[in-house]
Amino acid sequence: MNALDYGIVAAYFLLILVIGLRLRRRNNTSAQFFEAGRSLPLAITGIAFVAANSGSLEVMGMISTSAKYGLRAAHFYWIGAVPAMLFLGLMMMPIYYRSNVRSVPEFLNVRFGEPTRVFNALSFAVLTVLVSGVGLYAMALILQVIFGWTFLAATVISAVFVLMYILLGGLRATMYNEVLQFVLFVIGFAPLAWYSLRYFGSRHALASSLPPDMGHLWAGMHAADPHAATMDGLGVIFGLGFVLSFGYWCTDFVLIQRGLAARDLTTASGTPLVGAAVKLFLPLLVVVPGLAAAATLPASLSSRFDLALPAMLARYYPHGLLGLGVTAVLASFMSGMAGNISAFNTVWTYDLYQAHLAKGRSDAHYLFVGRVATVVATVLSVGTSFVVLRFNNLMDYVQMLFSIFNAPLFATFLLGMFTKWATPAGALAGLICGTLASFGHWLLYHQGVLKYGSEMTANFYGAGVGWIACFLTTIGVSLVTKCNLLAIPVNRPASVRTGPIGLPLPLLLSAAGILLVLVFLNFIFA
Repeated sequence: MNALDYGIVAAYFLLILVIGLRLRRRNNTSAQFFEAGRSLPLAITGIAFVAANSGSLEVMGMISTSAKYGLRAAHFYWIGAVPAMLFLGLMMMPIYYRSNVRSVPEFLNVRFGEPTRVFNALSFAVLTVLVSGVGLYAMALILQVIFGWTFLAATVISAVFVLMYILLGGLRATMYNEVLQFVLFVIGFAPLAWYSLRYFGSRHALASSLPPDMGHLWAGMHAADPHAATMDGLGVIFGLGFVLSFGYWCTDFVLIQRGLAARDLTTASGTPLVGAAVKLFLPLLVVVPGLAAAATLPASLSSRFDLALPAMLARYYPHGLLGLGVTAVLASFMSGMAGNISAFNTVWTYDLYQAHLAKGRSDAHYLFVGRVATVVATVLSVGTSFVVLRFNNLMDYVQMLFSIFNAPLFATFLLGMFTKWATPAGALAGLICGTLASFGHWLLYHQGVLKYGSEMTANFYGAGVGWIACFLTTIGVSLVTKCNLLAIPVNRPASVRTGPIGLPLPLLLSAAGILLVLVFLNFIFA
């Protein structure tokens, strides 16, 4: 890094603070701070929806996963993201938005009652702090490698900047910064993908330089073999493509919050569809560099795959471009962390503090509590960032968390949204049993009782165990308990031409087009 590189990084940090300062006056109420006043257009909500996921998970996580598992890392996009995003936009987001809830736990209260809401709010708070720690860990690792700072110093400095612009601008500033950060992400990583492909000459040459089970998407994959070295078909399709994918994209409040900030129902439903269209092409930016790292830097990656990203930046980027690349990395990490902390302060304030600890206080009081929660979540994230050091691949750790916390939740939402007979007792029992089943599966794997070919395969099967346990328990308990279904507003606007599920036809046609492209990509990269 030279003076030009440092200047680019410094300019970015200054810009995000300016955005927070400019939006400070529009956060005088709790609704503006936590929900952005439900006033944002599709261009902002759609890109922010993708950017909230394009943090450490997207950048360092996917590059390290590609370096470890090869081209099959693209399954996290084409099987493990796009179908669930389409389902969210067409089927679940309209229900979320019409119900006028402020958070996912609040929706569970509307459908299943307060105990289920509290359990989900507490588990989500734990998950959010742990995932925020992932973002800080990734930022600290880059700053440590590039600038030579200690891990603790890099973590604290990164956390301070994220904290400042959230406190200044709330959710609105977070989402506007997410748009900026996503643009930087694309600009900063496009040259890395180009350099990686140019080194090998073509994608076929790149694939042939990898071991056989890493160079193809589907070819050579066993239908059901938990002992496979990378992944198997059952784990990918059911564990990732259904349970983990739908559990994350359809129930994680970090993502749902972007849709709820939309100015109308059509914009809210279109938000995940914009994200799905972008997700079709993101593997070009992150999977390709990871494959190149696996082919050119195998010795340095054998013990810590998370070093693939800084190694590739140092290998290919000259001065100036290196500064842009580092800025893109830091922007992406801050985007993911800010999204998690914004979701945390909303859930804590609305679903735990206001609902149970201090009812009937003034709006200014809840706004203050939300700001305090932002500070507390940031401090806790600094602590949880050290937990990630125990894993050699960031994505393995994140998917383990999602298999425990998100996978069972999707079973609850399926039965809650699309049946009338699922009961509050069944939902609560199912969530508890599903979470414990996933956690128990993880313990048995790490104690050596259960054997899998890779950490990721264990996560896929653990997610399936948690989902099945929650699904069956909810059904069983619901059959012997009383249903107390609460009304969810589902009024549909009559002023627009609608499809069979009450959405404008352009949205349905867009979803169909995205699905066709998805099938085509899986075919040509098989």
